Amino acid sequence: MADIPSHHYIYGTCVDYITGETIVDTDDERCRQDLAKLLVEKKGYTKSDLEPRLCIETLYNGQYVASVIDITVREDDKRFMILRFGPGSIVTRERAAIAAARVMEPSYQIPLAVVTNCKDAEVLDTYTGKVVRQGLDNIPDKKEAGFLVRSLRFDPFDDEEKKDRERRILNAYDKEVCCAGDPCALPGAPEG
Repeated sequence: MADIPSHHYIYGTCVDYITGETIVDTDDERCRQDLAKLLVEKKGYTKSDLEPRLCIETLYNGQYVASVIDITVREDDKRFMILRFGPGSIVTRERAAIAAARVMEPSYQIPLAVVTNCKDAEVLDTYTGKVVRQGLDNIPDKKEAGFLVRSLRFDPFDDEEKKDRERRILNAYDKEVCCAGDPCALPGAPEG
C-alpha cells in the first residue's frame, strides 16, 4: 500500500467484493462495496457483469486528473451503464457522470449513468442529460438489462471537438483538492 497523505480516514485494507483484490478501506470505499453487493445480491448481476474502478485520465492546463468510474455494468458484452458514487448531493455529480459515459467507450456513448451517495440515486439518460429514474430501487436490474441493451441507443460519440469538451468537464469536476487546498498526490501522475 502506498504511503500517500489523505483527507480520507483509512481503516486499513479490505477485499474488493467484485475482484477479490485487496484495496484501501475508507468510508467511501465501504459505500462502493455496498453498491457492488446491491448490484449482485439484489439486482441479479453476476460479478463478471461488473467492472470496478475504470479510469479516464485527462491533462488540461497542467492539471492531471484520474476520473474513476466506480462500477461499469455490461450486458450482452456491451457497457450500458456506469455508476459513480460521491458523498453528499448527487445533483452536483450529474454532469461529470454524463461526460464520463460519453467518452469512456471509444466506439459508442454509454446510454445510462447513475449517480449515487448510497442513500439515493439518479439514473440519467446520457443523450438528453435528463433524470429518468430516482432511487436505489430503480437502478435497472439484470432482467431489465437485456431489454434495455436491445432498446437503448449506442450511437458513436466520435466528434473529437465534443469529446475534448467532455474530457475538460471531467477534468474540472473531478479535480481532487485536499483539505490543505492543494491537489492530492496521485502515484504515477505526470503532474502529481
